[in-house]
Amino acid sequence: MTPRARDLGLAAGPYQPGRHNAITDVAGVRVGHTTVRREPGIHTGVSAVVPGRLPLSAGVYAGNGYGKLVGSTQVAELGVIETPILLTATMSAFRVADALISWMLARDPGLPSVNPVVGECNDGWLSDMPARPITAEHVFAALDGARSGPVEEGCVGAGTGTVALGFKAGIGTSSRTLTLHGAGTVTVGALVQANFGGALRTSAGTHAQPGASEMELLGLDDGSCMIVVATDARLDGRQLTRLAKRGVYALGRVGAAYSHGSGDYGLAFSTAGAGEHVADRHLSPLFAATLDAVEESVLNSLLAAVTTVGRAGHTAPAWRPV
Repeated sequence: MTPRARDLGLAAGPYQPGRHNAITDVAGVRVGHTTVRREPGIHTGVSAVVPGRLPLSAGVYAGNGYGKLVGSTQVAELGVIETPILLTATMSAFRVADALISWMLARDPGLPSVNPVVGECNDGWLSDMPARPITAEHVFAALDGARSGPVEEGCVGAGTGTVALGFKAGIGTSSRTLTLHGAGTVTVGALVQANFGGALRTSAGTHAQPGASEMELLGLDDGSCMIVVATDARLDGRQLTRLAKRGVYALGRVGAAYSHGSGDYGLAFSTAGAGEHVADRHLSPLFAATLDAVEESVLNSLLAAVTTVGRAGHTAPAWRPV
């Protein structure tokens, strides 16, 4: 079994993870993947983060907005998500959004309008993105197959063809439990679609490939990262936007370059029902736990991934700490 960051002593912070050390430790949250792989040129897919009920309070933050986060302006304006959150490849984002609307209408044909939320990363180093192989059936399979419990990581779903920090990456997840003043024990979980540039840093040092990578030589090392944060702490949209920011900030810990072509987005939502929100002055521990969970999620995405040879013979090597 592939070790996760925590097994190698690379997990950050004082807070303990939830049972599965995954975003699904937030009650009601499920994750599903559809992996689409056709050798040699197709390495892509869809990942779905499915809350137990909708709509929910949410916030979004664009650390660097070179991307296509479908539905983000309405989330920013109203502080609410109306659909599950789907992740995929850049050129498939709009097909996925269309399929998500169809999935929602099948469950409520009377919907007068709905705002699909779909994030993306450019997996074109390994996959033929213009082929746009994602179909509605792939989207439905990810949504209908979403489950609680352990989450598959690495080269799966929307992470099948992604690359981060010079190494093969993919989907990664982590969680933290903590006590918040006035709120009791709460959980925060993160899931990342890691695909960004920079030089990998951990507590053990910097892990750079020797010499310039082929991606760097071709100017294709910008990448992006989609970060989804879930919590059962009762927060409003403004507070969740602040939480989403911490998710993006966490990328700096692992060496993100935040380059010109990087689309780095955080999207946070709360599963809590109506009631009094946590006071701003008590949020700092939750911010810290989010930073830790996102950092560990990125490392888990790298550790779970395997060396992949994709289109035109392009290779993304796996990272294995010495």
